[in-house]
Amino acid sequence: MTKKQIPNGIVHKLPADLRKALISDQKIISLWEEITPIARNEWICWVISAKQEETRDRRITVGLDKMRKGKRRPCCWAGCTHR
Repeated sequence: MTKKQIPNGIVHKLPADLRKALISDQKIISLWEEITPIARNEWICWVISAKQEETRDRRITVGLDKMRKGKRRPCCWAGCTHR
């Protein structure tokens, strides 16, 4: 059985923990596939830029909640500096 291809961002590859969280909810994975590569990059960078594991886990949880509500980008974040 092969893993379903889930799109990455422009600069960042989708990390395993975020991928696992995304595929746990069909509504979220549908939004993820619909948003632009730049928007996906913003979500990935927001998660991986956390300095502590607790912050990273919280960002994944908060991000999933925001995506369930239709948010297409992380709010109140300066954005990915890697583009």
